[in-house]
Amino acid sequence: MKVNAMYWNEDTDEKIENVVPDNVLDVVYSISCKCIPMEHAHALSEALQQALPWLAEEESAGIHQVYGAESGNGWERPDTEVLYLSRRQKLTLRLPKTRLEEAKSLTGQILDIGGHTLTVGELTTRNLSILPTLFARHVLGEAGQTEEEFMAQAVTQLQAMGINVKKMMCGMEGVIPLPDGKLHTRSLMLADLELEESVKLQEVGLGSGRKLGCGLFLPQKGIKAVDPD
Repeated sequence: MKVNAMYWNEDTDEKIENVVPDNVLDVVYSISCKCIPMEHAHALSEALQQALPWLAEEESAGIHQVYGAESGNGWERPDTEVLYLSRRQKLTLRLPKTRLEEAKSLTGQILDIGGHTLTVGELTTRNLSILPTLFARHVLGEAGQTEEEFMAQAVTQLQAMGINVKKMMCGMEGVIPLPDGKLHTRSLMLADLELEESVKLQEVGLGSGRKLGCGLFLPQKGIKAVDPD
């Protein structure tokens, strides 16, 4: 794994235990699907917005890309065209709680994901995390952007949200293909977040492209969870 750029300001703030507000939830669906394209972000987004027309207008909604066991830990992805899914694989949307009842209509629908059939099953909900370490597989950057430029961009965005960057590390560059071009991304991890900062970052995300899986943060138990060494 190649990781060069990072902010790492050692501090030993005490952890705060509290209950996370549930105004934003991860809505998790069981699915029946043998495989989907490895690069499925656009196809999945289009299929879901067709099945749930209100999704396009819900600015705070996010669509997690689907990752199988062979997708690695988020710092790298296998060089294959198709992603084979296990029976335990889920489809996850990050939604305001006010959309939960409408989201239930997705159950039972059959989606076409780049020529592959995906049947949506029952849903459960999952609250956001209180963990101080968060990880996003994709955060939008720019073509030709250096790690240092990407990090500076992220710091500016985070500070504008009122988030104090203590520890942050970016991973390898990624690309999300679109019909008319492609988006450039990097994975990003933040650590030692305050509880309010962690919840806010999960709720709001970082940058645009939420319906393509960009800027959506997931909890990590620590740097070892994303460091293969």
